[in-house]
Amino acid sequence: MGTKTISIMDDVYELLVRHKKPNESFSEEFRRLVPKRGNIMECAGLWAHMSDKEAEDMKRNIEDFGKKFTKSLLKRTNRL
Repeated sequence: MGTKTISIMDDVYELLVRHKKPNESFSEEFRRLVPKRGNIMECAGLWAHMSDKEAEDMKRNIEDFGKKFTKSLLKRTNRL
């Protein structure tokens, strides 16, 4: 397996170092952090049994999570 050299900004390097697990290489960290792409068709029909109310509840929960995540992310990035 080959290796590649990449350039990253100092602040990104510090973020990686802080979030790296003990005894984890940077390659292993990238594999853990970068989502794997799947086939969207594998999800087709997964929620066919869901009622309209359950779908609306899920949509609301996702929106609430997004707002909380954004607020948390802004707090964390303001500390950098």
